[in-house]
Amino acid sequence: MSTHDEHGHSHSHDLSADADRRWLSVALALIGGFMAVEVVIGVIAQSLALISDAAHMLTDAASIVLALIAIRLAARPARGRYTYGLKRAEILSAQANGLSLVLLAGWLGYESVRRLLDPPEVHGWLVVSTALTGVAVNIAAAWAISKANRTSLNVEGAFQHILNDLYAFVATAIAGLIMVFTGFDRADGIATLVVVALMLKAGLGLLRDSGRVLLEAAPAGLQPEAIGDQLAGVPGVVEVHDLHVWAITSGQPALSAHVLVDPGRDCHAVRGQLENLLHKHQISHTTLQVDHATGDLLTIGRQPDAQHCADAHGRVHTKAV
Repeated sequence: MSTHDEHGHSHSHDLSADADRRWLSVALALIGGFMAVEVVIGVIAQSLALISDAAHMLTDAASIVLALIAIRLAARPARGRYTYGLKRAEILSAQANGLSLVLLAGWLGYESVRRLLDPPEVHGWLVVSTALTGVAVNIAAAWAISKANRTSLNVEGAFQHILNDLYAFVATAIAGLIMVFTGFDRADGIATLVVVALMLKAGLGLLRDSGRVLLEAAPAGLQPEAIGDQLAGVPGVVEVHDLHVWAITSGQPALSAHVLVDPGRDCHAVRGQLENLLHKHQISHTTLQVDHATGDLLTIGRQPDAQHCADAHGRVHTKAV
């Protein structure tokens, strides 16, 4: 029998952690400075769109701080009960960012509808000038975060906050111009509703993707059934069962399986072939238990009362006849 854990996988995200922190810190400084100014101007102008943008910028700043904390936690080595370290702190951060976008969208949606029914007088030119400044600040912040590793759901969560804030400022600027030239005050509330829809889309997407990682689902683009069939098709392999494909964190897929090979085959050589196949799927963190196929082992995974496992772990993969 041969049990193997391949640790030669790439940690490009770990290697880029310092760069990620630098770019996120630049974005945080830009967002934090402009947010304070916008709150004051929003109150003076009585613009819900500006105040909502400022509230969104507060969540932007919080999302970046959360992302920075998660990157630091994820960099800690595995120890004690945390055998993977704290890598999934980044996934929890992404989920928090997604949830905050959804909750903020709910509050802004309520406020915008209320203002559509009873629109206050809004100082249009003040809204336009502030919004255009906000567009410039958010473009700079979005550019800074785009330089970080966006394959990380953690960084992507912060990026989505900034990107939605950029959309919000563009909508606010358009609404301000409409109010200046037409006097249509409800444009402020309509602009907010457009941003609410974008926030919901981004927030729900983050919740879906982070939820997949937390629920141990196979990463997008990887089909466990197809991979199992390919593994079973390697020369010398009799069957593959107890196949699991999941993500440790963003960009770090992992796989484990029990493989039975012909009694006359070299287990180590077959395992090497299997790992080469998995590398083509960008899976390098693997744990493969490889055994010779004896009569007893061939019953594993097929009988509920088998000693190996009380519950079935997916289908048994065998060679196509």
